[in-house]
Amino acid sequence: MRPLMLQGHERSITQIKYNREGDLLFSCSKDQKPNVWYSLNGERLGTYDGHQGAVWCLDVDWESRKLITGAGDMTTKLWDVEYGTIIASIPTKSSVRTSNFSFSGNQAAYSTDKAMGQNCELFIIDVRNADSSLAEQTPTLRIPMTESKITSMQWGPLDETIITGHDNGNIAIWDVRKGQKVVDSGSDHAAGINDMQLSKDGTMFVTASRDTTAKLFDSESLMCLKTYKTERPVNSAAISPILDHVVLGGGQDAMEVTTTSTKAGKFDSRFFHLIYEEEFARLKGHFGPINSLAFHPDGKSYASGGEDGFVRVQTFDSTYFENIFE
Repeated sequence: MRPLMLQGHERSITQIKYNREGDLLFSCSKDQKPNVWYSLNGERLGTYDGHQGAVWCLDVDWESRKLITGAGDMTTKLWDVEYGTIIASIPTKSSVRTSNFSFSGNQAAYSTDKAMGQNCELFIIDVRNADSSLAEQTPTLRIPMTESKITSMQWGPLDETIITGHDNGNIAIWDVRKGQKVVDSGSDHAAGINDMQLSKDGTMFVTASRDTTAKLFDSESLMCLKTYKTERPVNSAAISPILDHVVLGGGQDAMEVTTTSTKAGKFDSRFFHLIYEEEFARLKGHFGPINSLAFHPDGKSYASGGEDGFVRVQTFDSTYFENIFE
C-alpha cells in the first residue's frame, strides 16, 4: 500500500496522536501551528493558530472536544477541537515539554522544562469547566522535580497516578492524591527517555530512549519485561492494539542527518515482536529521524512524523496480519 503523505508543517514534527475513534490525527511541530487531519484520506481539517514558539506536545481528550498543547513560548493552551478556538492559555515559567489529558478527560497534566533558572515542575489542572479564567487559577497539584526534568509522561490507570520518564533514564509513578512518588524504576535506561506509550488495556507501556533501546514495562510495578535493541537512539515507540507487535522509530541526531543517505536504513520504522523481542520488518520513507509514532486504534495502520516535516500514514497489507511467528 502506498502511504499517505501529510504535508502541512514547515518544520520537524514533534508529536502525533490519534483521537479515540481514530478518524482524526493531530500533529504538532516546531512551526508553531498544530494541525488536525482526516486519517482516512489525509485531508487537512484545520490548524490551531495561537502559539508563538515550537509546539512540543499535544493530546486530545476522550470525546475529541478539547485539545491541549504545550510549547516553547512558555504556555499551555486548551483548545476547542471543533472550532479551533483557544479556551484557556496558561502561562508557565519555562517551556512546556509534555501535556496529557487523564483517561476521563476531567483533568490534564503538563510539565515544564528545567531552564532559565527554573526547576522542572509537574502541574495538574481541572479542565471540566475550563474557560479563560483557568489562566489565573492555582493548579490542583504542583510537584517540583529536583533531580531531573520530565521528558515524557502518561496517566496511569483510573486517573490515580502519573507515570513520568526523565532525561536521566529514570521512570517514576506519582500518586495524584498525595502528590508523592510511589514507585521508582531505578536506572533501567542508561540515557534520557524520549517517549512513552501505553498498551491498549493500560497494563503495560513501552519506552523509547536515547540509549538505543526500547523497553516494555509493567504499568504498576515498573518491572522491565522486554528490551528491544537497535543501533541508534530511539525517539518513539508504540504498541499495536491488536497484535503482539511494537514499532520503533528514531535515527541519529539531527546534526548528523545531512551526511547520510536514506538508503543507509537509519530512518526506518522497525517492527519487533512484543514477546520474542525479534525484529521482523522495516519500512522506509522518511528523509530524517522519526520523532513520533502512533498506531491507529483499529491496528490496521500506523502514522509516523519525522524531522523532515512530513507525517506518513501507512496502511498494512494483508500479509502483515498473516505473519505468524514460529
